[in-house]
Amino acid sequence: MFTCAEALAETRVALVIGNSAYRSVPELPNPANDASDMASKLSSLDFEVIVGRDLDLAGVRAAIRQFVAKLEGADIALFYYAGHGLQVNGENYIAPVDATLASYIDLEFEAVPMNMVLSAMERQTHVNLVFLDACRDNPLAINLARSMGTRSFSIGRGLAKVGSGIGSLIAFATQPGNVALDGVGRNSPFTAALLRHLGKPGRDITRELIDVRRDVLDATNGRQVPWDSSSLTGEVVLKPISKQATGSPDPRPIDGAAELVFWETIKASSDRDELDAYLQQYPNGAFVALAKAKIRNIERLAGDQAVANLKNAPGATTQQRNETGGFTASQGQLAALPPQADRSNLEKEDRELARSIQKELNRVGCRAGNEDGLWGAASRSALAQFTKHSKFEVASLEPSMTLLEQLRLQKIRICPLACAQNFKERDGRCVAVQAPAKPTLRNAVAPPTNSQKASLSTCPADAHIAAREAIPRGSGRGRTAMTVTHSCGRDLTCRRPAQGMRWSCNWR
Repeated sequence: MFTCAEALAETRVALVIGNSAYRSVPELPNPANDASDMASKLSSLDFEVIVGRDLDLAGVRAAIRQFVAKLEGADIALFYYAGHGLQVNGENYIAPVDATLASYIDLEFEAVPMNMVLSAMERQTHVNLVFLDACRDNPLAINLARSMGTRSFSIGRGLAKVGSGIGSLIAFATQPGNVALDGVGRNSPFTAALLRHLGKPGRDITRELIDVRRDVLDATNGRQVPWDSSSLTGEVVLKPISKQATGSPDPRPIDGAAELVFWETIKASSDRDELDAYLQQYPNGAFVALAKAKIRNIERLAGDQAVANLKNAPGATTQQRNETGGFTASQGQLAALPPQADRSNLEKEDRELARSIQKELNRVGCRAGNEDGLWGAASRSALAQFTKHSKFEVASLEPSMTLLEQLRLQKIRICPLACAQNFKERDGRCVAVQAPAKPTLRNAVAPPTNSQKASLSTCPADAHIAAREAIPRGSGRGRTAMTVTHSCGRDLTCRRPAQGMRWSCNWR
């Protein structure tokens, strides 16, 4: 396995794919940009890059074949994918731009298993790095779920967790089973953070991913948490510190004038790409803090403008509002709102979404309680019951549009009917159980007739013998006292100190 120095060795190969222009579902704004910028970044880090944008099924397979052919003898292999992806039965798939996934059989012919790439990398290369920005809310997965009916529980949200072989690192834009955001700038939040932090001089890749995670959390107000799985056995440094930096000082002075000219050129710019270029050129420059502050301000302004455009759009009528009761702004646009902005519209949408999910949970028998939009313990318990009986996996017990879509696909009761005490299920309803009538003594002796009462001379002299004749066997269980009438017309009283002890009987 590689040590730090060995990981910086000779041959590096990368496959970069970004799919934006989907033909059967709405286009994604960022993946093609993400792929272009990532390819440039990796080229600057001495990778031989195979890049593909907006690839159909044949294009994806051809790019993978070209990449696999170059893996033999490579020291580091890297795979980056941005676009739609989905998980079915725990396996992840790349969705080419010509995929429709109108039925389950289409999955085999229109999507490409990600494991096809990962397995080839692990077979031939000692150090493998995988970056998947493919956890977006996926309408193709919803199409497939509709076609599968009751089997749709096998389609998970986002991507599935992937086990990495020795010497591999797999990084997701967000945690398995969750959905990542597209963002409002040129790049998605995850890819933008990768472009800023990958290849910092002397930094290990795992440390760079910690910085990426922090940036994404900050950019999405905590809604998106990048996740990674690593089995690396040593440090992997994509950009080593030069010998001059670690040994004797460079006799050439740092050209601060060049940095100042660069900054003077872009300091009034509102172009995010120019500021990112400065950060890449001068990661420790004098104006880094100002550049990052300007980037945050650009993102806030872009978010405000996106929401304003949606509200003022001519076609934004009441009928065109979405299921959650608000405008159809993407999650990335909403996440870009500044913390101090008015969040009342967002809170209203969240409550309407929660109310819709509560209504659907009650419909399928999972007893979410009041449909008030307040997502509390009763609602989470109902969702837990739904996931248990439907086998539909969720990342958390919180409301989401994917969950609402899944609930609406259910045509029958999911959670079994649970009736309270003294109630039982009948025709899908709980009905009260009538209390049983008091049991009567079996073989009870009929009351004596008048003639029997008149002739008490027929009664046995021994009350114990009379008791054995009058009291059926077993009728005294659980009792300590009892009174019966003998057939001769006379009453007997029997008592005992406790259960299991002998009876003492006397005539009354």
